Amino acid sequence: MTEDAKAGEDPLVSLARQAIEAYVRTHTVLQPDHDPDRQPRRAGVFVSLHLPDGSLRGCIGTTEPYQPSIEEEIVANAISSAGRDPRFYPVEESELDRLDISVDVLETPEEVSGPEDLDPKQYGVVVRTIDGRRGLLLPDLEGVETVDQQLRIACRKGGIDPVADHYSIFRFKVQRHH
Repeated sequence: MTEDAKAGEDPLVSLARQAIEAYVRTHTVLQPDHDPDRQPRRAGVFVSLHLPDGSLRGCIGTTEPYQPSIEEEIVANAISSAGRDPRFYPVEESELDRLDISVDVLETPEEVSGPEDLDPKQYGVVVRTIDGRRGLLLPDLEGVETVDQQLRIACRKGGIDPVADHYSIFRFKVQRHH
């Protein structure tokens, strides 16, 4: 990616990219700037990495904030996406210029009464059992066209049997940054 393309990049995506590059190249954790006159914004955040062909290269996130600010949440999840997603080997320096990065800022999940309250294009979904198992799927993912698909995938991710297990359903919206 050229410097000109980076200059026009969404600020949250740029922060994620800078965090990944610093960590992969020098194993340092980027310390984002803070405006001391502003109350820090906090939110759950997912950072997704894709290769030029569209295939997933890493995706890690939090459904609620764990860091003191959204900037620190992005840095932590960007590093985890690049180096700690158990489905992939860590991102190598030679891959950095080819990564397509998106940052999803989550709104607070709300419990719904059932599948009729879902729309996989508009809402992400969290399924949760009383014993603590849970699965999450972001909204508007390629190949996920129906509520049934969305729920089956989320249940599988959480080790939940969609037929035998009782689970609660939560939906959430995201602000997607490319």
